[in-house]
Amino acid sequence: MLAAYESTPRADRVIVALDCDRQTALDLAKKLQGKAKWLKVGMTLYYAEGPQIVEIFKLLGFKVFLDLKFHDIPHQVQGAAASAVEAGADMITMHAVGGIPMMQAAQAAVDESGTEADTLAITVLTSMNEETLAQTGVSRGVGEQVKALAACAQEAGLSGVVASPQEAAMLRELLGPDALIVTPGVRPVGAALGDQSRVATPKAAFDAGASHIVVGRPITQADDPAAAFDAIAADL
Repeated sequence: MLAAYESTPRADRVIVALDCDRQTALDLAKKLQGKAKWLKVGMTLYYAEGPQIVEIFKLLGFKVFLDLKFHDIPHQVQGAAASAVEAGADMITMHAVGGIPMMQAAQAAVDESGTEADTLAITVLTSMNEETLAQTGVSRGVGEQVKALAACAQEAGLSGVVASPQEAAMLRELLGPDALIVTPGVRPVGAALGDQSRVATPKAAFDAGASHIVVGRPITQADDPAAAFDAIAADL
């Protein structure tokens, strides 16, 4: 039996990251209408524009992945999650290192809202490697840290996790067929890595078990963003 997300074509599970200013984001959204189904709103755009930018993208027909990576005491995160889904977010994120009670508080807010928004736990940022993780005081390797935090997210009742595509296969085995596994750090062949350390191509990420992939600069900084999206979709 297929997981719920698998009934949607892979191209419709590509999330385009709009980490830019308002006007650039709106221009990109209009160019991607009828192609991309998902847009990611991160801190750069949301802190400048607030909930209104989520509402605008929803009116344009997109689903919105609101990637604010909540990390605070449970009470604050519960309130933040409630505000996020009230604005129309279809996916929200929080840091798994905030602990199970914090994640449960966010999930409770979503449950109480009556929406179908998905909740995702950030495991280890895709910009981090073994060295940078060790500098934070974590003695276990990246893979083991991802695995431990994903297990906490599952215990907290979240929809899934965010992790690099390099951990997708391991997480699919750990979390089962229905969990959402959203993978940033996705780069088409030949694309610059930027500040990403743990990457894979779009097709490889999906083949490894990702339910959704996040692609930013290879699309948003292309001369023709719509054509860049089409090229990725064709490769899937």
